[in-house]
Amino acid sequence: MASTILEMRDITKTFPGVKALSNVNLSVEEGEIHAIVGENGAGKSTLMKVLSGVYPSGTYDGQIIFRGQECNFKGIHDSEHIGIVIIHQELALVPMLSITENIFLGNEHASYGVIDWDANEARTAALLKKVGLNEDPKTLITNIGVGKQQLVEIAKALSKEVKLLILDEPTASLSERDSQALLDLLLEFKRQGMTSILISHKLNEVNRVADKVTVIRDGRTIETLPRKDISEDRIITSMVGRSLDDRYPPREPQIGEVIFEVKDWSVYHPIHAERQVIKNVNLNVRKGEVVGIAGLMGAGRTEFAMSLFGRSYGRHITGEVSLHGKPLDLSSVSKAVENRIAYVTEDRKTYGLNLIDHIKHNVTLANLSGVSSRGVIDDMREMSVANDYRKKTNIRASSVYQLTGNLSGGNQQKVVLSKWLFADPEVLILDEPTRGIDVGAKYEIYTIIARLAAEGKAIIVISSEMPELLGITDRIYVMNEGRIVGEMAASDASQEKIMRAIVRGEGKKAS
Repeated sequence: MASTILEMRDITKTFPGVKALSNVNLSVEEGEIHAIVGENGAGKSTLMKVLSGVYPSGTYDGQIIFRGQECNFKGIHDSEHIGIVIIHQELALVPMLSITENIFLGNEHASYGVIDWDANEARTAALLKKVGLNEDPKTLITNIGVGKQQLVEIAKALSKEVKLLILDEPTASLSERDSQALLDLLLEFKRQGMTSILISHKLNEVNRVADKVTVIRDGRTIETLPRKDISEDRIITSMVGRSLDDRYPPREPQIGEVIFEVKDWSVYHPIHAERQVIKNVNLNVRKGEVVGIAGLMGAGRTEFAMSLFGRSYGRHITGEVSLHGKPLDLSSVSKAVENRIAYVTEDRKTYGLNLIDHIKHNVTLANLSGVSSRGVIDDMREMSVANDYRKKTNIRASSVYQLTGNLSGGNQQKVVLSKWLFADPEVLILDEPTRGIDVGAKYEIYTIIARLAAEGKAIIVISSEMPELLGITDRIYVMNEGRIVGEMAASDASQEKIMRAIVRGEGKKAS
């Protein structure tokens, strides 16, 4: 029988005015993959920050027992010293340093105070081999993709002689192929006897690799499921406290005439001027229609969307864009907004929000004229608007004066949506609108999309989750290598048809 490597007993953590964790219990057996799931804001990451010493002993109540010994970590170095290593969702790598320099940063092998780079690079090569990477240890982090960067983070953890590896949303920014490779690596580590804790919103991944699943809701432990009881439906019911019989809200589309059209749109890379990224794309969206854009990572979907939105991406952009049959000037972001085009970025933390400002200012940022008079912002009007959208999009926060950086991912996404809804767009482009958020918050975002379509908005959704596109769109374009290679009605589409269009350039035209 496997021994228990970790016990967290009655963990309670309070922030000013908020009890984030309330008597949470967690037991992890040696050599297993133990998943922790829950809605955004449920307390998963807070619990792991307690475990890893980010929140030091004395700032919480309860006990941490690791390998039979009670632990009182004063910081992350204490937990790493005994083999507990956490890899956060936002990778902690320095882009302009090499792989070797990142792996051993602050822990370099040295002799008489002089760093032995040959020794460090040899150790790096061995670690990279363990995680399946063939990169030169001298390669700069900025020159490798996100999937490989995630593997470098794992190699960095292995360099610390990890006994318990904690991964917080490790596949959130990865392609399907890179995600599967990472999960295969976790399973290989398990065969070698390593213990892992996996935090993930992707329940299909949890279902594939987890030996046990602990569900946390509203800062409390709900249940721990053994392997034989793990199913997506059971997990969802525990996570949200109710059954989600339908993953996607019901819609009765009322689709009208074409209101937004793109013709022969071509874009070149902003740095490599000879490289054409978007190649003669043609696309249209009707009134009240939700149009999806499917494709693999690197297909050009985000580049296409950003180039449309005020030419935020690319050079030598050619083609025509029209709204209600009239040509649009989208030469700047301000002109795109004036022409009632909105773009919700896939990177909400970097481009979508001001994380060090509160909800109120973020909501009104794209339409300050709507809360001002003669160039002066009306504070009461701004507060009224922010509160109105907080209710409309169900932003869970103490008030509109809460910092957006302290919100969960799902609530941050609702703030981004609120910002653009207040700008009153006719065309709304949503780039990975549910990335990194839980099933309950996803359903709420889908409901908002359905409501906007019912109001007659033209909506474009870019998503790497094919079931999502099939569940919420009316028509799907398929992109590959900067081209539209297929178009199909969502009712006729399937994951197989979409993949066939990507691989072969074949797609059934929508009627």
